[in-house]
Amino acid sequence: MATLILGALGTALGGPLGGALGSLAGRQIDGQILGGGRREGPRLKDLAITTSTYGRPIARTVGRMRLEGTIVWATDLQERSETSGGKGQPKTTRYSYAISLAVMLASHPIDGIGRIWADGNLLRGAAGDLKTGGAMRFYTGHGDQPPDPLIQAALGSPCPAYRGRAYVVFEDLQLEDFGNRIPALSFEVFAGSGDDLLAALLEPVGGAADPGPAIPGLSGFAIEGGAVAQSLALFDRVQRLIPDTIGSPLRMRSVAEAGASRDLAEPIAAPEGDFGRAAGTRRQWQSEDAEAVAGLRYYDIARDYQPGVQRHAARAPSGPERLLEFPAALSPQAARALAERVAGRPMEDRERLRYRTAELDPAVGPGALVRLAGSAANWLVEAWEWCDSGVELELVRHVPRLGADQPASPGAPWLPRDRLPGATLLHAFELPWDGVSPRGAVYAALSAQAGRWSGATIHADRGGALIPLATAGPARAVMGRLLAPLGSSPSLMLEEQAQLRVRLADPAMELAPTTRSGIADGANRLLVGEEILQYRDAVEPTPGEWILTGLLRGRGGTEGAALEGHGTDAALVLLDERLVPIEPALLGNEDTLAALGPADAEPVFSPIALRGVSDRPLCSVHARAEFDTTGALSLRWVRRARGAWRWLDTVDVPLVEERERYEVGCGPVANPLAIYETAAPQFTLEPATLAALPTGTPVWVRQIGSYGRSPALLLATLN
Repeated sequence: MATLILGALGTALGGPLGGALGSLAGRQIDGQILGGGRREGPRLKDLAITTSTYGRPIARTVGRMRLEGTIVWATDLQERSETSGGKGQPKTTRYSYAISLAVMLASHPIDGIGRIWADGNLLRGAAGDLKTGGAMRFYTGHGDQPPDPLIQAALGSPCPAYRGRAYVVFEDLQLEDFGNRIPALSFEVFAGSGDDLLAALLEPVGGAADPGPAIPGLSGFAIEGGAVAQSLALFDRVQRLIPDTIGSPLRMRSVAEAGASRDLAEPIAAPEGDFGRAAGTRRQWQSEDAEAVAGLRYYDIARDYQPGVQRHAARAPSGPERLLEFPAALSPQAARALAERVAGRPMEDRERLRYRTAELDPAVGPGALVRLAGSAANWLVEAWEWCDSGVELELVRHVPRLGADQPASPGAPWLPRDRLPGATLLHAFELPWDGVSPRGAVYAALSAQAGRWSGATIHADRGGALIPLATAGPARAVMGRLLAPLGSSPSLMLEEQAQLRVRLADPAMELAPTTRSGIADGANRLLVGEEILQYRDAVEPTPGEWILTGLLRGRGGTEGAALEGHGTDAALVLLDERLVPIEPALLGNEDTLAALGPADAEPVFSPIALRGVSDRPLCSVHARAEFDTTGALSLRWVRRARGAWRWLDTVDVPLVEERERYEVGCGPVANPLAIYETAAPQFTLEPATLAALPTGTPVWVRQIGSYGRSPALLLATLN
């Protein structure tokens, strides 16, 4: 606020220069009143972007870490186009791109890699599955690794093998899921254990560290350049380090390894002006106003290595908040414990003591805990020196941590789901003609069970050869199986009490209820076996299992399949916009489709159900048979038409076919005893004809269409 007020006042009085001076003064005031916060240590990366900056240091990692890597080689974008449409539909051309590139991960050999993120989403799962098109090769960085064949083919003999460096190569990585650009990549890298951190920090200077965990709960650490002393100083902020200069090489150990405390001998006096004054001791007190660190910023394992903050439980400081940035992978509980330890360091460092003793004890060296004579307090030996007047020790007050670790939470982060790829499910069928779609149109229902599925390509099986027809996107068709048999139905009216129990392929799939008006408008159509039915109500008692009630059976001329009913495990498909239509001209006379998805080792095949149903007229209805006064049998019926799904009052049913023709048969449909043809929906069997037929002979009719015959309608049975 002071920045705005003084900036405006300075501009009014002194112009632009006065405004700048006023804003500067206002920021100083705001900083003192409000506090601006301060961070110490190497900056943690909230959103890492994969780059190829020349001269950029390649990180060295210990344990488990997430790194963004550096692109060291790449091809140009590879364009691919796909044209769809035509034959009365607008043509559209769809472009997609792919790239091949190599990403350097670490400046040393590593054990392996785990997950890979691209723009925050998983590109590779923990099981090693790529979630988009392309291939990946990984090189651990050991001295015997060969050059990558793709890079070698592009560069020839100068191709480096990058020995001693770990890297990955993506070949033909599909970029469609990332806006046709190279995404921001980051990698989960495994390199030893977090207990090896201190040894890794000392390795460049020939130092060594005692074995054992240096920082409790540390899973990983990223060393991204800089002086070794800076890294050791940062380490010392969270875990006090003690050098051991006796012998070679230089060794470091943490205070946690100091062991039990030992009693010191009485101090010895010395001439005034020498070390420690005449009493042999000298205390130093640091001001209580020393700034304390309010919290720790780290890479949170529970947040997929994204930065998190844990604060200690003490009262917040009155001044600006200080956060220590510690580039380590930690759990929230381990980070909270470290935050408490870092916050307590000023209390330990407040009181220091210089102490002279005549006793030479090899166990009392840097890192040892000691007690003074007559005191129960523990002191830590930071340094010692052997002088003429005795052994001179530099001690710092050791304050033990009290109480149990405080609970900690990572918050509620959004984390991408790591789903294994699912196998493709395919069900192909032809539907009765709806009056709009092309005659003979075939539909492919493509889906998958629970898991990741990005679509599939559809092919026609032509004598063992797969002919590509279409490509399906990631939208899954709702498919499933019957959990219980569905009985016979006359398909005359809405059956309120009828019940259909189904299990869907993926529990995430849903079936929505509708109303009577919705059913009249064609909503909620299901293909069950070879029957089309509609449902009104849908309830999900358990995940993935549904109970459908309010059924309208035998839709679109499938009354015959409704009369037969369906057994348990019959296939079910929801007829909606997620079905993939196949152009009849492309399919030809083939009767089997195949689908191949990214996770399918072999194509999935499905015969085309209801093949030819759109060419056949619908079965006639309203059969009537009666004898006249002469003994002749008069037969009548009402025809229906392909595409006329709704029965409209006061409107004649359209013919659709080239001309109106029927055949009336006596006896079995497959092998009739007599067959007659008529051009009107009526026919008369004369008494002489009836007398020649045996008792129990069925009489039926079916319409002769332009491309096929309708199912037979039973008109009468002779007695």
